[in-house]
Amino acid sequence: MYNTNATSFRKNLFNLLEKTIKYNEVLNISTKEGNAVLLSEEEYNGLLATAEIMSNSSLYEKIQKGMEEDIEDCVAENGAQW
Repeated sequence: MYNTNATSFRKNLFNLLEKTIKYNEVLNISTKEGNAVLLSEEEYNGLLATAEIMSNSSLYEKIQKGMEEDIEDCVAENGAQW
């Protein structure tokens, strides 16, 4: 996570936006009123997907169970993979 203050953020806006998008660099912007966090759309969508999975207990259990299986068990008899 990269930290900056609002003044530096304003001066370097386009550079910091590019860095956030290109490298998924999370940016913490501090102000007198509190802090704000800037992240790429890709990072944001990943967080939303993770939150959705974690809130769906049956889906979460299926994923956990799948992670415990051997990869060979995930290959169909005809050789096709999921």
